[in-house]
Amino acid sequence: MFPKNAWYVACSSDEVTDKPLGRTVCNERLVFYRDAEGKVAALEDFCPHRGAPLSLGRVVDGKLVCGYHGLEMGCDGKTVAMPGQRVRGFPAIRTFPLIERYGFIWIWPGEAAQADPAKLHHLEWAESDEWAYGGGLYHINCDYRLMVDNLMDLTHETYVHASSIGQKEIDETPSATRVEGDEVITSRTMENIMAPPFWRMALRGNGLADDVPVDRWQVCRFTPPSHVMIEVGVAHAGKGGYDADPAHKASSIVVDFITPETDTSIWYFWGMARNFRPEDKALTDSIREGQGQIFSEDLEMLERQQRNLLAHPTRNLLKLNIDAGGVQSRRVIERILAQEQQADAAAPAPATA
Repeated sequence: MFPKNAWYVACSSDEVTDKPLGRTVCNERLVFYRDAEGKVAALEDFCPHRGAPLSLGRVVDGKLVCGYHGLEMGCDGKTVAMPGQRVRGFPAIRTFPLIERYGFIWIWPGEAAQADPAKLHHLEWAESDEWAYGGGLYHINCDYRLMVDNLMDLTHETYVHASSIGQKEIDETPSATRVEGDEVITSRTMENIMAPPFWRMALRGNGLADDVPVDRWQVCRFTPPSHVMIEVGVAHAGKGGYDADPAHKASSIVVDFITPETDTSIWYFWGMARNFRPEDKALTDSIREGQGQIFSEDLEMLERQQRNLLAHPTRNLLKLNIDAGGVQSRRVIERILAQEQQADAAAPAPATA
């Protein structure tokens, strides 16, 4: 259903505070907490004593304390202590490799031995003072691939987001799709059009006129397991479009980390990184608010779509030219899943007593 030997965003760094956080990722129930030094650990959300969720406990002196009978867990998944009991012989529970970087906590839900920090995507915008970022999190009851489809085919903007970023020119302008290794890129460029409301706001935010024709671009980039980065923007018409001097444009990267929770639900980490006026916190808040409203409009559509597909599992869906980005992205996912399955089949069986 979804690749497991990959890095997924499990939560933002500020979600793990002085309390444990329970979250399901790729059907794995996890608990996150910080030790005495502030380092994050991820364990299966299962107390080895009576099976209670450890996420219902608390953190005391850097140890995770079960909220049922007070059993204390260490970051290595081993029991440390329990009031009046000898528990150090308890078998360890599973721990998960993680990386805290770019303001997020990334989890590897697959084979721990294969977790390679070098495979984590490099996010240049997250390391530079020349960029500002604002975003949020939605929980959506849909297959993660439906969200990938949604983001790799932006023609839906004309209809779902008519009051913010949609416009008829999106429908009227064909997109081009190409595959480069594991990356799928779908792009569309619209010339000499009027900017929709969201982009008029962005132009004003960058000190530019918003009532003149613009060139607009959308470049959607899918990378496995389920991340989509979309280069978007507008420039005053005739100034070079995508390649225009920053003085004539407002451009950003729409950040989409799609983390499967279960087969039919996701954690959707959305945001926008921009490289104009990064110091303007009010502009960041305004863009975050606008973008949050835009993505909330997708939520009902995706959840209703998922319900229809579950009710009619054998029906074939039409595939049109506009679906090329989503189709190619699914092919990349299917290839990676097949590779994981082949590796599992070739692995030696565990020894038996």
